[in-house]
Amino acid sequence: MKRVLLYFLSIFILISCGAKKKTKINVDTIKSKFASRIVTSELDTKVYILASDVFEGRETGEKGQKLAASYIVDYYEHIGLLAPEGFDNYLQEIPKEFFKEKSKSASENVIAYIPGSEYPEEFIVISSHYDHLGKKGDNIYYGADDDASGTAAVMQIANTFQDAFKAGYGPKRSIVFLNFTGEEQGLFGSEYYTSHPIFPLESTVVNLNIDMIGRIDEKHEDKAAYIYLIGSDKLSKDLHKISESANKIFTKLELDYTYNDENDPNRYYYRSDHYNFAKNNIPVIFYFNGSHKDYHKPSDTPDKINYTLMAKRTQLIFYTAWEIANRDESLMLNKN
Repeated sequence: MKRVLLYFLSIFILISCGAKKKTKINVDTIKSKFASRIVTSELDTKVYILASDVFEGRETGEKGQKLAASYIVDYYEHIGLLAPEGFDNYLQEIPKEFFKEKSKSASENVIAYIPGSEYPEEFIVISSHYDHLGKKGDNIYYGADDDASGTAAVMQIANTFQDAFKAGYGPKRSIVFLNFTGEEQGLFGSEYYTSHPIFPLESTVVNLNIDMIGRIDEKHEDKAAYIYLIGSDKLSKDLHKISESANKIFTKLELDYTYNDENDPNRYYYRSDHYNFAKNNIPVIFYFNGSHKDYHKPSDTPDKINYTLMAKRTQLIFYTAWEIANRDESLMLNKN
């Protein structure tokens, strides 16, 4: 009788272990299935639209910026994302006065979200800025890399998470897709959001901020596919580990932390919209391809984007967000 019980116990253990292994494999397969929908053709289309003559460089408060906002709103509405309660048009209006005379009129952040199934009061913010430098004389500052690339990535990640949601794989935590105005003038859009949050900052788990991910800098011209990560370990080493793991398993990019060094003279950690979240003790990652000769020039055009590499970088952000959104534990902050 004892041998019979041991036999059945052994079978039960083998089945249980097999089930656990199968579940892990299935989860990775599901993630990869949806990540594969982040493709060059979709990103290419969005960048070419955002960095077109029609939007005239998307300067804050100008006609082109407002046309770009309408384009993003129409896209979110088309794919079925929810607008925040009380913001049915997906727009957070920012009064002209807030820009300290750096905008000729009021402007708008664009916001949409997917509610979480188990922890709906915890929020993951995936962001970019969609404004740029506008038009000076006959020259349009197209801002294809800065930051049509990041905006296109946020839009495509939103579409991919929404596809997963429709297929029954919605996130456990709520995911907010946030496109900022006024970054070029001084991080005004993110400053306004964090001082007038639509979703509580104390319940915001992380900000994954995407600002220039379409180009290759001089340092990496002859090297493997890469992305600079800034801030990933500064407030949460847990976040850093999740990011590293997602890359190791799925995207296998070179993760370059050069600009994460506190002594780096560029001080990029303080120069994009994620910093307004970090100031509020919210863990962040800033995704960045580095500077290039077309930075803040009319020559930053869509034809110079490396869309294959941009897709891979966007997939990394998607995988990282998926893990944070669906793990049982929330992110742990550093003790110090």
